[in-house]
Amino acid sequence: MDTRLTVIVDNISGSDLKGEWGLSILAEHSGKQILVDAGGSELFAENLKKLDLDIGRIDYGVLSHAHCDHGNGIPKFLDENKKAKFYLRDTAAEDCYGQILFFKMYAGLPKGLDKNYHDRIEYVSGDCRLCDGVYLIPHKTDGLSAIGKREGMYRRTPSGWMPDDFSHEQSVVIDTAKGLVIINSCSHGGALNIINDVKETFPHKKIYGYIGGLHLWNKSRKEIEGIARGMERAGIAYVCTGHCTKNRAYKIMKEILGDKLSQLRTGLVIEI
Repeated sequence: MDTRLTVIVDNISGSDLKGEWGLSILAEHSGKQILVDAGGSELFAENLKKLDLDIGRIDYGVLSHAHCDHGNGIPKFLDENKKAKFYLRDTAAEDCYGQILFFKMYAGLPKGLDKNYHDRIEYVSGDCRLCDGVYLIPHKTDGLSAIGKREGMYRRTPSGWMPDDFSHEQSVVIDTAKGLVIINSCSHGGALNIINDVKETFPHKKIYGYIGGLHLWNKSRKEIEGIARGMERAGIAYVCTGHCTKNRAYKIMKEILGDKLSQLRTGLVIEI
């Protein structure tokens, strides 16, 4: 076995494990343990215990993007784990908001995260090698602020409200025996853009899998079908999605991808 992924938190609960709106995945690769996101609460820690996984043995934490349903558990992680750092994009800050009608609601990182855990937070820029065979890859696609505006996602800056360009979003890319596996918890910048970003970074590598949410809960059938067919054209053999993809989009994608598509759920173990 080269790589093992355990879903610690997803919207869908599993057996005696609770779920919540959020995502947390524990990746084990080449002797290292990497926690990708910490969900929307401290639930991830409770589920780790139920799965007999020791939070203190995790080597790295990675935040996929600076939203509360992925970062609210970080303080609990840093309190319980005394050695690991949490890796964020260098543009990640407490400034993400979602617009509902005329109101903007805070949807970002736990307040005071950097101040309270400054020595445990590692900010990275560009392509970053986390450890052997594991990389943190940012967006390279231009114009993503148009997606932020469409989705009603904003950042509060000294210059005023700006549509989110998702510069705080990153993918965990694992070089497995079957090819590259992309983990991106919400894919706000667009799954096909992310696939192209990874291809640009690793032009001579095959992308085997894509794991995470696709933010398709509010998309048209045409757009959902376009994502599924784009993944097929990219030669991706395994897609495991949940969280912000949600049931309707999952069913539409299943019509196209068939057995290549699997459902994320709390407690799911993926071996590659």
